[in-house]
Amino acid sequence: MALRHYTLDFNLSAAADCPSTVRGLQSIFQEQEMTETVHDTEGHGYLATFVGKKGRFVILRVHSRGLVTIDLQCYEEDNTAQIDNLLDALEKKLENLLQGSITRIKRLPALTRGGQVDRYWPTTDDRLIEYDIDRVVYDEDSAYQNIKILHSQQYGNILVLDGDVNLAESDLAYTHAIMGSGKENYAGKEVLILGGGDGGILAEVVKLKPKMITMTCGNILDNLKGDCYQILIEDCVPVLKKYVQEGRTFDYVINDLTAVPISTAPEEDSTWEFLRLILDLSIKVLHQNGKYFTQGNGVNQTEALSQYEAQLGRLSCPVDFTKEVVCVPSYLELWVFYTVWKK
Repeated sequence: MALRHYTLDFNLSAAADCPSTVRGLQSIFQEQEMTETVHDTEGHGYLATFVGKKGRFVILRVHSRGLVTIDLQCYEEDNTAQIDNLLDALEKKLENLLQGSITRIKRLPALTRGGQVDRYWPTTDDRLIEYDIDRVVYDEDSAYQNIKILHSQQYGNILVLDGDVNLAESDLAYTHAIMGSGKENYAGKEVLILGGGDGGILAEVVKLKPKMITMTCGNILDNLKGDCYQILIEDCVPVLKKYVQEGRTFDYVINDLTAVPISTAPEEDSTWEFLRLILDLSIKVLHQNGKYFTQGNGVNQTEALSQYEAQLGRLSCPVDFTKEVVCVPSYLELWVFYTVWKK
């Protein structure tokens, strides 16, 4: 079962006359054979609910501070044209009743709630995005997280982990940015990829003829070895510690494990501790002239990004860094990427 939820808002320059506004709308609800129930607002305007045929449900609120709101819910299979006609009638009636005091009218497209295919996912700064998702390709719980692959008409398959949009087939911009945006020469170089389990970074770096790519991730890719790469099915932390002890270094380290945490209290967040550990170990295995690439977070997460940049100044080895802002298509927001190197 799924519901469609419609909203209609009227902003006013002054408080509405509740009795006349309500009387003017009642005939429309009566024509729809909807039963009215008035609720006590303790002096804060007027509130009524209307229940009609086929489960239609309307909330009418005339606020005491210059706002009139209408919320309408109906089942997904309800006649869309009839619902549009009802909203049109209410909008026209209110325009007549409130003429001269209306400063803005806002009517949003319907939200679908409870549907089998979830089309709504938040950005990093909690703005709700509606995607054109038409089917669920995969939905399972692993030992670590919920894994969804959703198909979008615009972006192709989208990987969603624990409700967080990770990457889509459209997002080559992300892969190129975390590799240095085409400014680096990978030919004959030693490359270490941390995470990157979707395989996108590996696929692109292989094309650039490196000497060897070492990648740490889960057992999810078709081949664990190739002419110029090997995939270690291991936690990257002990691997990095081992490389530090051996004195092994890489020309490039690409960290695709996790975004910069949104929390700005690193001492209270284990993700920050993990991030600092990975940073320090990665710089230690970086060749003196090498570079470390990683994603940051959404460009609006300014506090978290500033906190991350502060961490770069507290590593065991002094570093410099630059950052680049890139539009990642399926994220529907600008994303920050970092390049770090030893001083």
